[in-house]
Amino acid sequence: MHRRQLLRATGGALLAASLGVGRAATATANGRVVVVGGGMAGNTLARYLKLWGRRRVDVTLVDRAPTYVSNIMSSLVLTGQRSLSSLTYSRSALAALGVNLVVDEVVAVDAAAPSVTLAGGGTLQADRVVLAPGIAFEPPPGYDDNRMPHAWQAGPQTTLLAQHLAALPASGTVVLTIPPTPYRCPPGPYERACLLADWLRANKPGARLLVLDANPDIIVEQDNFSAAFYGLHADVLEYRPGVSIDSVDAAGMTLHTNQGQVTADVVNLIPRQRAGRIVTDAGLATANGGRFAPVDVLSYASTAAPAVHVIGDSSATTQPKAGHIGNQEAKVCADALLRAFGGTAPDPAPVTNSACFSTITMTQASWLTAVFQYDAATRAMAAVPASSAASNGWSRGNFEDMDTWFRALMSDSFG
Repeated sequence: MHRRQLLRATGGALLAASLGVGRAATATANGRVVVVGGGMAGNTLARYLKLWGRRRVDVTLVDRAPTYVSNIMSSLVLTGQRSLSSLTYSRSALAALGVNLVVDEVVAVDAAAPSVTLAGGGTLQADRVVLAPGIAFEPPPGYDDNRMPHAWQAGPQTTLLAQHLAALPASGTVVLTIPPTPYRCPPGPYERACLLADWLRANKPGARLLVLDANPDIIVEQDNFSAAFYGLHADVLEYRPGVSIDSVDAAGMTLHTNQGQVTADVVNLIPRQRAGRIVTDAGLATANGGRFAPVDVLSYASTAAPAVHVIGDSSATTQPKAGHIGNQEAKVCADALLRAFGGTAPDPAPVTNSACFSTITMTQASWLTAVFQYDAATRAMAAVPASSAASNGWSRGNFEDMDTWFRALMSDSFG
């Protein structure tokens, strides 16, 4: 598959999802849905429930912030190629569709009712509750996110890490840590490492980037990232797999690892991740050592509480934790909810599509795509080998196409 074919395939998948799925399900739909979290998954869900269900479904979305800042492309803020404002999205399109927007924090979920309790007071009743809070962090002992910003949640942390990098001595050392799987955006830390290596070479001559990976090897796009780490960026970047962070001395900018002590001028420590707090507090995170929520992928209903659905990064599925997948899971969930309100069963054969681009330099990128189809035998989403592909290397053309893909995905998710 070539990059132009990738764009046509992913763009076609977004268009098909917006036009085809769910139409038959909306004829007699009548229900109330409360969506907790307005990121890639939650916003897409609210949008498509109203696009497909219109007045037949009442949708309320609750989020602590009035806008959303995209994690996708946020590493380019570190190199000065993007601004946070260019990655900030309004939810005005949801309001125009009739979605009730509540800026507040959900502090409790009653899975039996179902309902949610707001920090600002009051309770929202629903027929179904959908949780899409993203991820929470499990930092090592001694961690201070002001001294060692993760920048894995776009916003103030991104700005802080950019400031630390700008202040780096010309011959200083940067450490980037990669958490054990599963975590949000599998290629993300590797592409950030490549991007930073290229930026350091141009802006901080003599600086060094040390990548400490808790996993035994590069977990995704091995050919491209290996070529970048051991070839293209070998003069700047050193990659060490199998390194776990036991604790940190934030004041001394020191990491205590299973392979010894590491000290640096700038530390980008990306902590281990788990489901958002509200999922854990509701007792739904029972997979992956109690860190993510198992779901029925035909509807994304929690296996522990059928009236509560979990989509996006907090769910435990065989699909990667990524913004594009969150968008896809939201559409499958929206369709299943509308079918349920109409008295019918979920689609028995859902298909999802995932695509991503990785910045290998500040001007070149690689790409990866995969299609997942429901496997009735395992009751899980299985990758379709014939429909999965990766670029052979990286190019300027891929970098340009990355922006096209991103704009299409964000338009589909936020309107």
